Amino acid sequence: MTDAALPSLAALDSDTLESPTRRALRRLFKRKGAVVGLVVITAFILLALFAPLIVPYDPIATNWALVRKPATSAHWLGTDDLGRDVLARVVYGSRASLAAGAISVSIALVIGVPLGLLSGYRGGFVDGLISRLTDAMLACPFLILAIALAAFLGPSLSNAMIAIGISATPIFIRLTRGQTIGVKVEDYVEAARAIGNPPWRIALFHILPNILPALLVQATLSIAAAIIAEAALSFLGLGQQPPAPSWGSMLNSAQRFLTNAPWMALWPGLAIFLVVLSFNLVGDGLRDALDPKSR
Repeated sequence: MTDAALPSLAALDSDTLESPTRRALRRLFKRKGAVVGLVVITAFILLALFAPLIVPYDPIATNWALVRKPATSAHWLGTDDLGRDVLARVVYGSRASLAAGAISVSIALVIGVPLGLLSGYRGGFVDGLISRLTDAMLACPFLILAIALAAFLGPSLSNAMIAIGISATPIFIRLTRGQTIGVKVEDYVEAARAIGNPPWRIALFHILPNILPALLVQATLSIAAAIIAEAALSFLGLGQQPPAPSWGSMLNSAQRFLTNAPWMALWPGLAIFLVVLSFNLVGDGLRDALDPKSR
């Protein structure tokens, strides 16, 4: 073996011995869009967690002497139609949007993944029943179904989260089922079955870990969709209830003053745009990073 071949062989060995998690993170951080998205998401999470330390104003405190004032040194983003600080409401509103995205997708995962595993692994009548129910839910557009469920449950942020989570469940059922059908015929699953592992153990310890990358990518993209859905429900009065701040309800209040006070709609709209774009960028980056064919 020549000396020139040794460096390439060493690099190949180091890449082969690298753990899957470290390899995925290395690939993820090579994608500039995903890194920018992670930075923006982290910034909004920090804003939501430390909101009382960042903004000096109460987001629901009104001041009739400051109604619809443009940006000043005291109020960096201006004030709204009730004299409330827009910056404070945008920062505190991030709590509702991020919580809605995370909790809604968690609900969809908790319901959808077990049903998808059961459907894909068991097959037969169970698979047919779950698949037909999933198809029936998918026949209704996601946002329309969320609005109908939120209206049925009643206007509140918690009910909006439940409605969005249930509406997103069919996506995870179908994805989990498809991934399970593809994985359950692999040799390692057949070997686990041959040595006497029960079906539940095979599904949980052999199939589920190998379909997690696809679920993680879909969950990231679904958070973006859930944030838009929460904003839409709050805009319609079915989500976060006034005077509690929410980006959607802020846009609803701002629609009457687009000419006189455009900043009322600009900043919550920009916040929704940045967060949703960032989650989509991270989701695309995760898809490439977790792809075993990617280099």
